[in-house]
Parts: sequence; C-alpha cells; structure tokens
Amino acid sequence: MKRRTGPPPIYLASSGTEKMPAAHSQERLLSLLATLEECRAFLMDKGSSEAARLLSLAILELRMELHHVTDSELKALCDLMIKDDRSGQDAWADQGQRLPPYLKLVK
Repeated sequence: MKRRTGPPPIYLASSGTEKMPAAHSQERLLSLLATLEECRAFLMDKGSSEAARLLSLAILELRMELHHVTDSELKALCDLMIKDDRSGQDAWADQGQRLPPYLKLVK
C-alpha cells in the first residue's frame, strides 16, 4: 500500500444511509476503515501517539461492527487471553524465567 504525503483527505458521510443497501453500506464502512487506518498512520508518523490510540479505538469499534462481534464476545476473548497469558507466565515462572514486560497482556 502506497503511503500518501500530507494529511489524508476527509470524507463526510452522506445522510440517508438508512435507505442504503447492506452491500453498499458495508463497502462504505470498509472504505471508511481504510481512511481511518491512513489517518492513524499519519498521526503516528507525526508523533501524535495519544490521538492515534484514540483513533485505534474507533477502528476497533468499526471492525467489530463489520464482523458482527459483540462487546461480550470481545470481553470473553480478552478473558481467555488473560487466562492463557497467566498460565504461560506460570510455566515460565516454574522454569525460573519471567516474561518480558512488553509480552504481558494489558487490559
């Protein structure tokens, strides 16, 4: 994917999306997702990591909507990953080793 220079273009959502066919609506969401990811990359390049993290949350919400993932399903996945992470740390601890801090899962 070729990176653009300068700020990414801003696209405004049109009104009347409730009459839009589902396939076209999903197409628009995918396009919006690509634009948000470009914006996030731009922010990271410019050193605005806090704003980029906030945009990452919006990207996550949009991806969840596109893939029909509920909040409870995401929570269950996170809980499972934390459980697996803890059991993995226990295995490393039994061997006298600890996981580096950057490999720990953070809520």
